[in-house]
Amino acid sequence: MTSTSFDARYVGGPKASIAFTTTHMKITSSDFEIQREPFARPFGFKGAAFHEKWNCVVRIQSQDGESVGIGGLAVLWSDPDVFTAHTEVGGNLLQSAILEHALQHVTGREYPDPPSMLGDVLPSAYEYGRRITGRDGLRLTFVLIALVALDNAAWLLYAKEQGITSFDDLIPEWAAPYLSYRLDHVANVPAIGYTLPMDELATLIDAGAYILKIKIGHPGDEQEMLEKDKAWLSQIHELAHDRSRDRTESGHVLYYLDANGRYGEKASMASLLDHADRIDALDRIVLIEEPFVETIDLHVDDLPARCAADESVHTVDDVLRRAEQGYGAIAIKPAGKTMSLAFEMVRAASEAGLECFVADNACVPTLVEWNKNIAARLPHFPGLYGGLMESNGPENYGASSWDRLVSDYPASDGKWLRPNDGAFELDGSYYARSGGIFETPETYAGLFRST
Repeated sequence: MTSTSFDARYVGGPKASIAFTTTHMKITSSDFEIQREPFARPFGFKGAAFHEKWNCVVRIQSQDGESVGIGGLAVLWSDPDVFTAHTEVGGNLLQSAILEHALQHVTGREYPDPPSMLGDVLPSAYEYGRRITGRDGLRLTFVLIALVALDNAAWLLYAKEQGITSFDDLIPEWAAPYLSYRLDHVANVPAIGYTLPMDELATLIDAGAYILKIKIGHPGDEQEMLEKDKAWLSQIHELAHDRSRDRTESGHVLYYLDANGRYGEKASMASLLDHADRIDALDRIVLIEEPFVETIDLHVDDLPARCAADESVHTVDDVLRRAEQGYGAIAIKPAGKTMSLAFEMVRAASEAGLECFVADNACVPTLVEWNKNIAARLPHFPGLYGGLMESNGPENYGASSWDRLVSDYPASDGKWLRPNDGAFELDGSYYARSGGIFETPETYAGLFRST
């Protein structure tokens, strides 16, 4: 083995050292298709909502083989300013155009490994994204999520060329110490958006859900939002407070609040937590994700709940900044910020003493399994007896559509695809097949023309 360093201003911080074999991937051709998957109802958060998932499907080829990668777009999550400035379709088109630009950039080039590819293409893709959106302050996450399909395809092509058939062997040497666990279960955390009917929430709880990701940050100004969030939390707590659970240390259903950066003042968040305390829900809150507007420089270590960073963390430097501000956890998003950056962020967060967990954004089963391979190898999350991973497919797509998507997955017989008693149960067959990510997703691969 030899090693090198590349300019990782965006990925991994300055001069991240990455070991690789002397064999390089040369991308000889690339193809791109889009598949649109409608939601059962609008997915409401960040004071807005979107109605369908655009899944980008990429095929890349080298002299030694080809691979197919998938990535789902999420304009509202990644840059709400772009979302509000365009139609929903228009925002997705802009994000898709960044992926097309990236494919043209990498075709004909050689790379030792996928992180090197990402480090090369990301600055160009970001500048292109700024031009086509007309936003000098475009959030880097808007570009990262556009590149997920390419990054996944690169990891699969790299695996083929290196003879790798296990996710454990795919993990870079520098990330392996932080992804050494093999959990036997990971909590399946459903997302409770503003539009989810209470009877469907009751069904989720009856099915064994033991941690709920509750979207806060309702539409309206700060005070209106706060009052709606208080009422929303009270409504959910009334439904869940008396349920007992074996997979949490407290024996209760736990809450994971996601503000998506909607709060502008610490006093407002403190008021919400005071309300939680008054209704005996404060000790149920294990996370508050992205409590504040990203541009506000606030320390959070005086709030009575663990704060987590998500879309405000674009680089390793952002991980360290959030640690200094008193954040206690970070959302790792292989399907939202690329697997290459996920490896880097797990390492940086672990070294900074932050808890890691995995979060979703209406992922289809293929991307759920990319996420799950990270979640399965992280330590137990505080307050739980296992790992933590948001996965909200059935809620967003509807039960019948989700059944179809699971049945189309190449490892559809895997018991780990569907939760049992609120958790994905991971046995030896799961780890032997790496959740099925190395098996060709024929439904998506079939979108490409044969000639």
